[in-house]
Parts: sequence; C-alpha cells; structure tokens
Amino acid sequence: MRIDAYTHFFPKPFFDRMMDIAGDYKDMGKRVRSLPALFDLDHRKKMVDMYPDYQQILSYPQPPLEVFAPDKIEELSKLINDGFAELIAKERDHFPGWVAQVSLAAPGAGAAEAERAIKAGALGVQIYTNVAGKPIDLPEYEPFWAKMNELGKPVWIHPARGAETPDYPLAEKKSRYEIWWGLGWSYETACAMSRLVWSRIIDRYPNLKILVHHFGGIVPMLEGRLGPGWDVMGSRTSDEDYVSLRKSLKKRPLDYFKQDFYADTAVFTARAATVCGLDFYPLEKVVFASDCPFDPEGGTMYIRETMKILDGLPMAKADREKIYFKNFEAMCGVKLVK
Repeated sequence: MRIDAYTHFFPKPFFDRMMDIAGDYKDMGKRVRSLPALFDLDHRKKMVDMYPDYQQILSYPQPPLEVFAPDKIEELSKLINDGFAELIAKERDHFPGWVAQVSLAAPGAGAAEAERAIKAGALGVQIYTNVAGKPIDLPEYEPFWAKMNELGKPVWIHPARGAETPDYPLAEKKSRYEIWWGLGWSYETACAMSRLVWSRIIDRYPNLKILVHHFGGIVPMLEGRLGPGWDVMGSRTSDEDYVSLRKSLKKRPLDYFKQDFYADTAVFTARAATVCGLDFYPLEKVVFASDCPFDPEGGTMYIRETMKILDGLPMAKADREKIYFKNFEAMCGVKLVK
C-alpha cells in the first residue's frame, strides 16, 4: 500500500461557499477552476483508481482563510473540517484519512478548532508558513502549539506566499514571473522551520510532530549553512545577543532540522531533490506525498512520477514500505494498512 500523505481537495460545502465569497480571488480563482480534481469527487476517485494499492490523505489547499476571508475564519474552518469528516466516512477506501484546517488568526490561535476536528477524526491539522504575513512563532500563537503538543497529533505546514510580496521591494510592488511561488515557497518553508527552532518552540513542546511540505523546501540543500554556518550564530550580529540564544538551545541547530521535522517527497518529479532529501532526513522522518492535483496533467503526473522515482532508487523493501505508509502511520499514531 502507498498512502499519499499530502494531497489537496475542497469539500463541496466549503467550495460552494468559497465561490460565493471569493469567486474572483485573484491568486487562486483561475487555477482552481482549471482543476476538476480539486472539487469533483468522482473525478478524483477515478484518478486514485488508476494506481493499484494507492490511497490519498485529503487536506485543504489554498488560499489561507486569514487572507481571503479574515472575518469568516471560524465559519469556513468548520465547513472544511465537517465536510472532510463526512466525505471520509463515506469514501474511506479511497481516502483513509483527512487533515483539519485551522487558522492561527482565529480566537485562541485555532486551538479549540484543532481539538474539535481531531475529536471528529482528523489525523492532524494544517497551518501555513505565515499568518497573513506574521511569523508563526509569535507569543499570540502559543496556545496552538501548546494544544498540539498536548494532543500529540501532527501539524502539516504548507507554504504561503503571494505575488504581493515583491522580490525587489525598492523597485517593484509585486513579485514577477511567479517567483513568489517557484522559489518563494521553498524559502518560506525554511523560514518557518527556522522560526520554530530559534524561538525555542520545539524545545518547549517536545511532543510536537511537524510535517513540512516539499522536503522542507531549500533546507536539505543548505545543510552547510544550517550546520557549520549556524554553529557560529551571533558572529555576524552586533545589535542582538544571538550567541546566548544559540547556547540556550538544547541541541545543535542543525539537529533540529534533521530530527524534529517530518518531510514529504512532493518535489514535482525531481529525482535529484528526492535523493538530496533522503540523504538529509533520517529515513523514519520521510513520508510519501505527491501534492496531487497541482501538476500539468491535472493530478496524475506527480503521483506517477513520484512513485517512479521512489521505486527506481536502490532501497530495501522494508525501507520503501516505511516511506510509503509505515512512517505516516507512526507519525499519526494510527493503523491504516491492514
């Protein structure tokens, strides 16, 4: 069995409401309407049926609720989560689990909705790498991290960055050539991971389980900077005492990135990135994911090519099974494969 840990779908009650509220949402509207696999359940089930011994975990995609409907976060979170709970109850053969959507911008940093959704059957919850531009390690979001540490369920972290974030703020008002997505999301993921390390959230909440998308973005390629580079954190900064901060951590900075995050294999058909990610993270921290349906074929390409890459790598069968489903089961604390 192969369990795809990070795929995206809109439950119908939410999708209908979203089209009513934000049908012209400039960043996502065009893309959403071009991908039936995002909202047409029958279309999506046929896609899953193309591959033997294959199932998908469903999660909400974009846009972040706090960005496009900040006054309706609680309503829309419940629509998403209740919609997923109802869908999975009927379609467990195709979709054995779902991820709740919460917003750190909600009252109590979304902690209450996270607990409610997990009691309703969610395997974990999803948040974004920032909260409408705010970092996820602010003190006001502490209730969420405390609650997830208490619940012991994983947090899916999805990158979020829009064209409104310019790459050259002194010369331009927006990011051009879709750099905000093509490069920016990988940077965003690394930033969010770094904030969780340096803010000592991971030290304070040792039971956290965090799954980062796309093998953690640029993190595996930057092992030297995260290792020897940050071993001398503070040597380049004079206006803040980063030396004392570094010494206050419970372990070496690099070790957090390697040991305290789960990472998925959704790297858009890139074999080199897959090899790099597998070399960086311990095998037990890697889970299979495709990012379906966001590919040029409308959902089939990333599934097919990701499995082809993994199946083509020299690897013991037992290790391949860990990546395909056993690590995911261990992360979620559930048995999904009979």
